[in-house]
Amino acid sequence: MKRKWALLPAALAAALVLSGCGGGADEGAAAGDGAKEAKVTFAIASAVIGPKEEVAVYAVAKELGYFAEEKLTVDTINADGSVAALQAVASGSGDITAADSGSVLGAAEKNVPVKAIGGLVQNWPWVMAVKPDSTITGGADLRGKKIGVISLASGSAPYARAYVKAAGLDPAKDVELLPVGVGAQAAAALKDGKVDMLALYTQAYAVIENSGIALKYLANPDIFTGIRSLSFSVGARDFEAKRDVYERFLRAAYKAMLFSAKNPEAAMRIGYKVFPQILAGKAVDERLAADTKSLTAWLKTATPASGTPEQFGDWGAISDQEWAKTQAYTKEAGQITGDVDLKKLWDPSLLSGANNFDKAAVLGKAATYTAG
Repeated sequence: MKRKWALLPAALAAALVLSGCGGGADEGAAAGDGAKEAKVTFAIASAVIGPKEEVAVYAVAKELGYFAEEKLTVDTINADGSVAALQAVASGSGDITAADSGSVLGAAEKNVPVKAIGGLVQNWPWVMAVKPDSTITGGADLRGKKIGVISLASGSAPYARAYVKAAGLDPAKDVELLPVGVGAQAAAALKDGKVDMLALYTQAYAVIENSGIALKYLANPDIFTGIRSLSFSVGARDFEAKRDVYERFLRAAYKAMLFSAKNPEAAMRIGYKVFPQILAGKAVDERLAADTKSLTAWLKTATPASGTPEQFGDWGAISDQEWAKTQAYTKEAGQITGDVDLKKLWDPSLLSGANNFDKAAVLGKAATYTAG
């Protein structure tokens, strides 16, 4: 399936604008006295609100005042997958998104004006899952099977294609990809036999397992080791004019990520406050343990693979080797046909300033925070 990259109109037809309330904070470097107030729209590459970047990045930064101290007013819109989120920032409907890096490379190859400015999910989160009694044990068993993906515009689909190709099969002929969404919808598709397996990210599986459904996971081939997943991306047309704004956003986001990694339960409580719809009408006590487990699963993919929050540093960095590995995977998945000029796409120049904050103060607040 070819991806369509016609830019979206100025208002995303399916976007839902969400907002919350901010608070005060004093954790280290923030916007200077000369910084101007700015409004930012964060395009979340997901149609479903859940315990991942909307909580660990947006809700925490908003509620703890990390955005406010950067003189930013930040709202969100939700898009159906990374492609739609990148279309939003390219067209100006959104300012920044955390999108699948393969989709970012695909956009750049098609001359969609986007620029990657910092990493987010840095440990490969995608994995195949089947029912516990399934006879499927790996790629060699996939011929003729139906694979459930979130949508054909999400990072789920290219992952599934690459997994199939790594087994020596043709994803266009030997398997069928069917959109099944996430959560209960995806679980039902697998349980009812509409699909033979699922191609989701670890946090999505945590949600399914929390509902009492058992799964069996298949090992990923070595080709997926070292590939980057979500990266913060912005529209390229006004990047230079908004450099300072984006640096301030990243600094607030990485502070929020550090807080969340140190105290995921507090982050989840904050998530409920900013996005009460996550509760789906249930009490906090009914959801907290399961949702905190789901958020923790996501955080494991979005923070360094080793070490503790106290040791985390270099937020947002992506090495040349990681980009090379990601490009190779993206070609294998059919998202790009050749190498993308990373000098035009990747600009890490904001990361030094984005990492300039008092990490000890953030960790201290996380250790003692009590949700009000």
